[in-house]
Amino acid sequence: MWLSRVLNKNKKMKKILLVEDDPNLGLLLQDYLQLKGKFDVVLCTDGEDGLKAFNKQNFDLCILDVMMPKKDGFTLGKDIRKVNTQVPIIFATAKTMLEDKSAAYDLGGDDYITKPFRIEELLLRINAMFKRIANKTDKNEEVAETQFSIGRYHFDYTTQIITDNDHQQKLSTKEAELLRLLCLKKNTVLTREEALLSIWHDDNYFNGRSMDVFLSKLRKYLKADPAVEIINVHGKGYKLLVG
Repeated sequence: MWLSRVLNKNKKMKKILLVEDDPNLGLLLQDYLQLKGKFDVVLCTDGEDGLKAFNKQNFDLCILDVMMPKKDGFTLGKDIRKVNTQVPIIFATAKTMLEDKSAAYDLGGDDYITKPFRIEELLLRINAMFKRIANKTDKNEEVAETQFSIGRYHFDYTTQIITDNDHQQKLSTKEAELLRLLCLKKNTVLTREEALLSIWHDDNYFNGRSMDVFLSKLRKYLKADPAVEIINVHGKGYKLLVG
């Protein structure tokens, strides 16, 4: 109680939603992140309580266990994204399959940590994410570049929607970020490394495979206009061609 009152007095302290169904691990993570990370951490033990907490309070970051009762972490992440498309989400799970990692990013997750993990690594990832957010805010990165014409389509990066006449296609956060990079490099090469480092902050094999999935989805969304094409440039990256 004393620690909670002290934390709440500090208005500048980052607030984290931690949803973990293992009470012992949850309390351990909560105590460590509050004492070592100096964060205000709200702990919930299932997905339904996690969503209720998110809807009642403002959070700077969410850490979601994937395998949980009542509402799993992926479903919770999807529900959170319906309310807030910007809040960073870190998924924590014992699953190691590429499909699970791809699902995490496809749902708008910003990072993925596999159990068992060192608690120090989680803190490093949280601090790195907050640092990236601060840098983007400080640099005011290309704020005006949020509206794009792609052949017959209009892409609104802010709402993450592609519009074609009366039809609208809602994109995931990762899909929107990738399409925006392609638009900014329209008719020129977007290197694979640049895309991975900009969006996933790591150009490892698994992230590369995830990006390939998102590229396939973007091609599907834009296929109705024959003048629009996303091509692979061998050994380099990708190019959004608009005739």
